[in-house]
Amino acid sequence: MIPLRDNIPSRTTPFVNYAVIAVCTIVFLLQFSQSSDPMQPKLVERFGMIPARISKPNEPVEIPVGYRITQLPSGEQLTEPVSKTAAPSAVPPILTLLTCTFLHGGWLHFLGNIWFLYIFGDNVEDRLGHFAFLGFYLLGGVAASLAHYVTAPMSPIPTLGASGAIAAVMGAYMVLYPHAKVLTLIPIFIFIQLLWLPAPFFLGIWFLIQLVQGLGSFTVSEGAGVAWWAHIGGFALGAVGAWLMHKTHHDRPPVDHYRDGSDRMMAYRGMPYRRRV
Repeated sequence: MIPLRDNIPSRTTPFVNYAVIAVCTIVFLLQFSQSSDPMQPKLVERFGMIPARISKPNEPVEIPVGYRITQLPSGEQLTEPVSKTAAPSAVPPILTLLTCTFLHGGWLHFLGNIWFLYIFGDNVEDRLGHFAFLGFYLLGGVAASLAHYVTAPMSPIPTLGASGAIAAVMGAYMVLYPHAKVLTLIPIFIFIQLLWLPAPFFLGIWFLIQLVQGLGSFTVSEGAGVAWWAHIGGFALGAVGAWLMHKTHHDRPPVDHYRDGSDRMMAYRGMPYRRRV
């Protein structure tokens, strides 16, 4: 399911959301420029979160880079893992819990994350305020990294991506906008279907997929792939954090209209307001 847009207008310009997108874009372009220089230490090694490095910060880390296939005299093939020593971390290893959230593993990884942040981030920033949203986003990214670290504390594989922090934004969106709808593109074989789905349904299905995959990851050997528990941890923190901020009145009232439908009077903290449904 690919979200195209939601039906919640933003009352303010999401400066912080745009700034995060800009920073991620600049960092990704720097990564891309390094890909043609094999002698230059990669940003992924220097700023990515390597769980084994956090567990043993004073020891070098051997990163798996592939496999070597050797033909034996018997005709059998011997497959051996090949590794390399990671470049030294550019920051204290504990800080890579945050720095890794601005790195990406490829164009699809980058574009997918940025698109989800663009769709959901502006509305969450609208409710939390600019500075609170920035803190919320960064804390969500750290929590997501910690969730992955707890599940694989000795992993030598670098972890990177904004998806954990964005998952926190998505969890907050589900709590703050329970009546929102998301225009969703659903490819079914050669057919393309466009549907307006309730945001809790869209985000709930997304979270369920992460949870099923995360539980399944315990039964397979580790390899480069998706850090499912980073998504789960980020989403859970975002949902709980937004709920607490709403209950303690640290968020702004919701918008007084939606992009579709007719309006009717509602009550928010004892005060009437109009909402389009």
